[in-house]
Amino acid sequence: MIEHRPFAHLFGGDRGWLKAKVHFLPSDVTPFAKDDRNRLFGTLLAWSDDEIAPRSGFPMHPHSDLEIVTYVRDGTITHQDTLGNTGRIAAGEVQVTSAGAGIRHSEVNADDELARLFQIWFQPRTSGGSPRYSGRTFPTGKETGKFVILASGDPADTDALKINADARVLNAALKGGEALVRPMARGTRGYLVPTTGRVAVNGREIGPRDGAAIHDEATISVKAIEDTEIILVELITVVESSSKADAA
Repeated sequence: MIEHRPFAHLFGGDRGWLKAKVHFLPSDVTPFAKDDRNRLFGTLLAWSDDEIAPRSGFPMHPHSDLEIVTYVRDGTITHQDTLGNTGRIAAGEVQVTSAGAGIRHSEVNADDELARLFQIWFQPRTSGGSPRYSGRTFPTGKETGKFVILASGDPADTDALKINADARVLNAALKGGEALVRPMARGTRGYLVPTTGRVAVNGREIGPRDGAAIHDEATISVKAIEDTEIILVELITVVESSSKADAA
């Protein structure tokens, strides 16, 4: 089943410096209220589509027991945290903040252009532990017809940024008319968002920045109606056996 969640129907808000639409958001996060249209999706706790004005952003604030994946679509974001990390990620780049037992961080658009990004939150597989930060540039915009794994909780995904969650985050760029197919392990759910352009997901048309919640599908077939880039989250169930193998 493909459940279409149009961008125009998503709950959102405008703080002036921040315009956001949320595919999912926990009820204790303000200023956005809980809404049935934005109900949670397994370990995928939040997916926020943010536009941050120049020279503004999120000041230093705390998190714990949370895995945060940030994918920048336009502009740049500068990260600072209480571990002493400083990172600047630009369009097409990814960062992961594993909050662990606790971390404070800021995410600021320090430049003169609008920043657009996805913030994706996951419930961690285990609570506590040491917080971590990592960032990386992937060849996402230059590759077509292929999924690139950006972040993953599966130890087998050795080229991806590590997250402490039963999930992986993938990216693919497609030109209009191109298509790709990805098998889905039994019981795996997914959530797909095109950053630009329209796509057909298993025949269901999905517009730019719309969401497609994927349930009980053996494969995901994505055909680009227009030039597009997509982000796909898979809620995986294969991590436990991989972890046991590592521990042996």
